[in-house]
Amino acid sequence: MHNIFQFLLPTYCTLCGSVSETNICNACHTHFLVNQTPRCTKCALPLFTQQTQLCGACLSTPPFFDITLACTDYQAPIDSIVLALKFGGHLFQAETIARLLGKTICQHRDSGTNMPALLCPVPLSRQRLISRGFNQAMEIARPISRLLAIPLYSDLLWRLKDTLPQSQLHPDQRHRNVQSAFSIHPDLVHLIDGQNVGIIDDVMTTGTTLNEIAKLLKRYGAARVSNFVFARTVRQ
Repeated sequence: MHNIFQFLLPTYCTLCGSVSETNICNACHTHFLVNQTPRCTKCALPLFTQQTQLCGACLSTPPFFDITLACTDYQAPIDSIVLALKFGGHLFQAETIARLLGKTICQHRDSGTNMPALLCPVPLSRQRLISRGFNQAMEIARPISRLLAIPLYSDLLWRLKDTLPQSQLHPDQRHRNVQSAFSIHPDLVHLIDGQNVGIIDDVMTTGTTLNEIAKLLKRYGAARVSNFVFARTVRQ
């Protein structure tokens, strides 16, 4: 019966367009999500040597967050999954991202990486949330929370201002763009004291936003901040 439905209503790979039982075929999954170069354990940028676990930037200026896990690089055709979710409203892609990111997190958990005590999505501003109708990070975070059996606190972080996309700004402007952009829900501050807090987002572009969040969480007592992102933008 399954084969009949597959024949009558075939699904296609989001990335290459070939007929596939899942929305990412085995070939694309292997090419874009399995065959990965080593990554900086702090910021998830690809490393082209196995002699170190940190990139030069994280060695010279350590970020406030402690670890970043990413499934893949943010590049074509992987970017089509994120763009379909964020700007096309294809919410089923959130499940795709969550499944892939959850698998990456579980692999690191099995290898000894400390798991967070709670999860929180990167928040959108009120204006952006009204315009888009949903927070893509929240849509990704829900199934990951269920998979990992880690509580999700959607209101832990508040975004106080509608910041410009970091990718559109000069590096010198990025810190000012997100400075004082976030706050912590006053009724939930007690949850983070001494804890490992996991932050979930779809794409890590420059790391400035996640670093500002980690700085805030550490100021309020978080012992560790772990970033879980689907894709990492590679510096050119």
